[in-house]
Amino acid sequence: RQMQRTLQKQGIEFRLSTKVTAIDKQADGSLRARLEPAAGGEASYAEADAVLVAVGRKPTTEGLGLEGAGVALDERGRVRIDAQFRTNVPGIYAIGDVVAGPMLAHKAMDEGHAVAEIIAGQKPHVNYGLIPSVMYTSPEVAWVGKSEDELKAAGIEYKTGKFPFTANGRAKAMLATQGYVKILADVATDRVLGAQIISRNAGEMIHEIAVLMEFSGSAEDLGRTTHAHPTLSEAIKEAALMCGDGAIHI
Repeated sequence: RQMQRTLQKQGIEFRLSTKVTAIDKQADGSLRARLEPAAGGEASYAEADAVLVAVGRKPTTEGLGLEGAGVALDERGRVRIDAQFRTNVPGIYAIGDVVAGPMLAHKAMDEGHAVAEIIAGQKPHVNYGLIPSVMYTSPEVAWVGKSEDELKAAGIEYKTGKFPFTANGRAKAMLATQGYVKILADVATDRVLGAQIISRNAGEMIHEIAVLMEFSGSAEDLGRTTHAHPTLSEAIKEAALMCGDGAIHI
């Protein structure tokens, strides 16, 4: 909701619960999209110079010779693997976008490292619960760990620490005060369970929280860590303090 409001201020229009049923090229080279309510109803039209189609992704496993090799696929066309990235065919491993999990380059990279180490006889581990995600908009959105919906569904009691960039000195100096840092921590242990950041350079800042979570750190650990001033990352410290007695600079 926060990002939708932010992008609307930039002039982006959202047509939710709407499907595109046709895109026609006009004589002058422009495009005309036919839009219909998802629940049914009267159609409308949108004129555009270009249309970006982004309706999800699927694994590109066709044409790889997997069937001939006897490699098993799941119901979504992904290669089936075990916890060691091994397929059902000895000597064949699979990683990245052709297997289950988020289709992210950094996830695939870590899996590649892990497979190489497994083949070398080592025992690596990829922590799928701590793979950061970044939406490269302006401002950026970054998140890691559990969301509030996931914690609620799991019945985990959590507390929230949220700090706006309107109260961050560096953000004000940069005229980039849109967004906030939100940290979710376990009520009983104070262990950080998840975090979200909306800000310029959010994709750079999320890793601080990812490292903390990798070592099962608490919000208090993060709040007691000295952060350089003035930096955008100070908002992370303040959000962590909000999980306890409260932030200092708000």
